[in-house]
Amino acid sequence: MDNFQIETAQNITLQQNAAHITTRIGSYLLDAIIIVLYIIVLIFVMGWLNIDEGFTLYVFWTIFGLPIFFYSLLFEVLLNGQTPGKIINKLRVVKLDGTKPTFGSYLLRWMLRVIDFNLASGSVAVLTILLNGKGQRLGDIAGGTTVISERKRVTLNTLGVDVATDYKPTFPQVTTLSDSDIQTIKELYRKSKRTRNHKIILKLHVKIIEITNIKTDLQPMDFVELVIKDYNYYTQQ
Repeated sequence: MDNFQIETAQNITLQQNAAHITTRIGSYLLDAIIIVLYIIVLIFVMGWLNIDEGFTLYVFWTIFGLPIFFYSLLFEVLLNGQTPGKIINKLRVVKLDGTKPTFGSYLLRWMLRVIDFNLASGSVAVLTILLNGKGQRLGDIAGGTTVISERKRVTLNTLGVDVATDYKPTFPQVTTLSDSDIQTIKELYRKSKRTRNHKIILKLHVKIIEITNIKTDLQPMDFVELVIKDYNYYTQQ
């Protein structure tokens, strides 16, 4: 279940590193602990303010209970597919092709949590993930998403590009490129940079955007170099 392959719109086979189910459960429990700590703080504040009954108590829990109700949706939207628990375990929600999910995808994942986690104590989510083969619970299937692991693995750097251990990728869409694509891009880029042939770099910039649908305001040279580094990062996952 850790790895699966999909065929992209560009007929390129893409391998995804799906998060292991035990790591996902661990992230879920970490988020649950954070929620419990938040509730404890609310109870302390409620006692400090002497709020113990009536309409004021109802209003208090209605307002400050909203972050609990929308916890996963709020964090995944604001933190690009991560909750605090996922950040700790280096997990991230992405589309099956590696791109960033839309708000609608996050919303579908959140809405189906009732079935995935609340029914049968989460066994629905666990069973679906195990049987699906792509790391998807029902909410993921509906939203076209999965959860991947961003933990680094020791692999051979075939591109010869140094990437820092704390490197943060910018464009997950680079995974739609193949090894041969990125190898050609790297060779053309380095040769063009050495000979100061900016026309070739500009063509590379245009072609990469055409294939990956990346939106960027970066200069062509900076963009191409960042794409090479991002690809190298993801191939080490």
